Amino acid sequence: MKPSFLPVDKLAQEPYSGILGYPKATKKQIALRIAELQELGISGVLFDGPMTIGTVNVLGKGYAGIVVLAKKGTKKIALKIRRTDSPRKTMERETILLRAANKAGVGPILLQSSKNFIVMEYLAGKKIFDWISDLRGGSASELKAVIKKVLSDCHRLDMAGIDHGELSNITKHVIVGKSIKIIDFESSSLERRVSNVTSATQAIFIGSGLAKTVQKIYSVPPRPKIINALREYKKQQTQQSFDNVFRILKL
Repeated sequence: MKPSFLPVDKLAQEPYSGILGYPKATKKQIALRIAELQELGISGVLFDGPMTIGTVNVLGKGYAGIVVLAKKGTKKIALKIRRTDSPRKTMERETILLRAANKAGVGPILLQSSKNFIVMEYLAGKKIFDWISDLRGGSASELKAVIKKVLSDCHRLDMAGIDHGELSNITKHVIVGKSIKIIDFESSSLERRVSNVTSATQAIFIGSGLAKTVQKIYSVPPRPKIINALREYKKQQTQQSFDNVFRILKL
């Protein structure tokens, strides 16, 4: 039977309260979080997705939050729930970073946020590793188009001074579907030196698992050529040096 949206007031029940207040919360904390969701206009949550916590499916789990599919009115949205053991006391910092990424034209669209929640655009699709794995032996031009979009978004983040912070492990941080978007800005920073293009390129072309799969689909240039182009880009993050990275990667 296909799972259905659970009304927000039912989230006080187990096992759902275990997600709303993950990993541990009092009845009072759960009640306050339900009231917070109602203030945000969230009408229901659908516990479905590729990851399981206990007996419950979710869209994703990070060190600071859990992401579930929810509904606001009739619209499906992605709801990020702050973990009770998160080092962040509120969602304010991540909200600021996601808003900055959106201003640069990157990431899921931020809709609303509160102390314990971020409401954002729901992106239907696959994580980039799964998408490329399913494409194996498929279209090189299709793969190149996806990589080009990802690296272009990385360049936008670099130009905006936002370091994503997790793109060296890109497999979990890009969704490929109707749109192609970088997700999860909880480890991002406006203070660190940016390395989005270099981290993502190394993860896609030089790293282990993903790079091997990419190499089976299209002829990747020699590693020293890629590294030299990235070094030049790192020195001077200009449009010209970025275009050169594309040229070397045959994008």
